[in-house]
Amino acid sequence: MTKFVLNETAYFGKGSREALADEIKNRGFHKVLVVTDSVIYKAGVTEKVCSILKREGIDFEIFSEVKPNPTIKNVLDGYEICKKIKADVIIAVGGGSSIDTAKAISIIMTNPDRQDVTSLNGLSNTLNKGMPMIALPTTAGTAAEVTINYVITDEQREIKMVCVDPHDIPILAIIDSELMETMPKSVAASTGMDALTHAIEGYITKAHNTMSDRFHMKAIQLIFENLPKAVNDKDEKAIENMGLAQYIAGMGFSNVGLGIVHSMAHQLGAVYDTPHGLANAILLPTVMEFNGEVCYERFREILIGLGMHAQNYTKQEIIKTMVDKIKELSEKVGIVSTVKDTGAKEEDFEMLAQKAMEDPCKPGNPREVSKNDFIELYRRAM
Repeated sequence: MTKFVLNETAYFGKGSREALADEIKNRGFHKVLVVTDSVIYKAGVTEKVCSILKREGIDFEIFSEVKPNPTIKNVLDGYEICKKIKADVIIAVGGGSSIDTAKAISIIMTNPDRQDVTSLNGLSNTLNKGMPMIALPTTAGTAAEVTINYVITDEQREIKMVCVDPHDIPILAIIDSELMETMPKSVAASTGMDALTHAIEGYITKAHNTMSDRFHMKAIQLIFENLPKAVNDKDEKAIENMGLAQYIAGMGFSNVGLGIVHSMAHQLGAVYDTPHGLANAILLPTVMEFNGEVCYERFREILIGLGMHAQNYTKQEIIKTMVDKIKELSEKVGIVSTVKDTGAKEEDFEMLAQKAMEDPCKPGNPREVSKNDFIELYRRAM
């Protein structure tokens, strides 16, 4: 039996945020909490959404204190404001950080027994659907607007809590490429590689199925075709296609899971505050070389999907070509960092490996992995 969970409505295309006012009014909402981060807010991107609310006379308040790796404090601060203003809908404007924070606020608004936030970690058993939430992504990477996942950092324990809960999915997603056009090159590059990591890990994960395969393969093709143009040329159509690609990848991986690129990347984010997309980009080639030993036939399918004549490649040729393709794409968009650049030191690897062993994404990996394997993978990515 295959189960798929997706949000009920999504808008795509340049200027699609104009649908926001009618959606709010038609659904009977009256008071909005806008959740965003300070960078997006100061850059004027949040205003592109809030100006619609002002024009239509919709009452709202802004919470703009979300960190790049959102924390329990971010969630609780936003929750207190949400209660205080008696909001009946949350609008998240930003990347995965803002949307993830909004999801957590949404859940504890309707499940007050989870105000500790830490109890949301892992596969959640919340009783109530979260408070209504609308997501407008400003990055083409996380697909948080269509997934049942969100990630919150527990700073005290230095871990990233991966929360999985069908009750958190936004009721509405608006993927407006105009909100993504102002992304700095580095952010566009790292979030795009995040989307590629989702698509590739989703394609090879143990739980993959016919539906998820279709989503992930199309996302991989769109990303390889459009990411360099979106990053380097600010090509409007390429940016729009990247918004679509990351959403499609999210439709898949949200339902079948990910793998150990994410298990390892989560630790770099929790311990060194490394941006999530960058951490994934750094680790993806090394982990795919490791995983290729057991899923090289899946890699063959990807290479053929990218137009390569890989039908007769040997196992080692397939693995090398796949890894080279990923490295080449990273270099095209300016990502040349290593694990060393995150601040990690060799003496940290045992600690990072132990945390990765406990990460919820680990069980989905196609190849079994030990603590020593994680240590060696961090070392290779150094």
